[in-house]
Amino acid sequence: MNKFKNNFAYIDGNNLYRGVKDEGWVPDLFKFRRWLRDKFGVSRAYYFIGLVPKETNLYATLQKAGYTIIFKEVVYDGVGKPKGNCDADLVLQSAIDAFEDNCREQIIVTSDGDYSSLVRFLKEKEKIQAIVSPRKNNRCSILLKRANIPMVYLDGIREKLEYKKKPPVRTEP
Repeated sequence: MNKFKNNFAYIDGNNLYRGVKDEGWVPDLFKFRRWLRDKFGVSRAYYFIGLVPKETNLYATLQKAGYTIIFKEVVYDGVGKPKGNCDADLVLQSAIDAFEDNCREQIIVTSDGDYSSLVRFLKEKEKIQAIVSPRKNNRCSILLKRANIPMVYLDGIREKLEYKKKPPVRTEP
């Protein structure tokens, strides 16, 4: 167990959500946070997400589960779909924490090859422990795989992390 290490996780929230959704499931955010702590010694888990006013319940759940939420202002496309690209914010926070030596090692949660430069930088600085991919091996970016960093694919531990609705509580009359 790695419970007492000072490691930080950097989660691309949209990538996590869309990645597992495309695989047919939804993560339990409480179980996922606990798994990050137990598996990697994550003391702080940054969750990067677009700020959409109607998603306040999601934000409250993330806070209750122990995530540090970093919001990105969203813009809306022509059909009203929100777009909040958090990539630059995630990279900047990761680089700040690496340069200021705020954490021992980092875990990046994404399947997006846009983060490959960050991963190579962290590898050079000996600051990366693993990449956690929301997508299956064959759907994760080859650019991340080429970085030669330990990778964990969430589909392999789906049964541990999947959200399961609790049955309604039955009360006797």
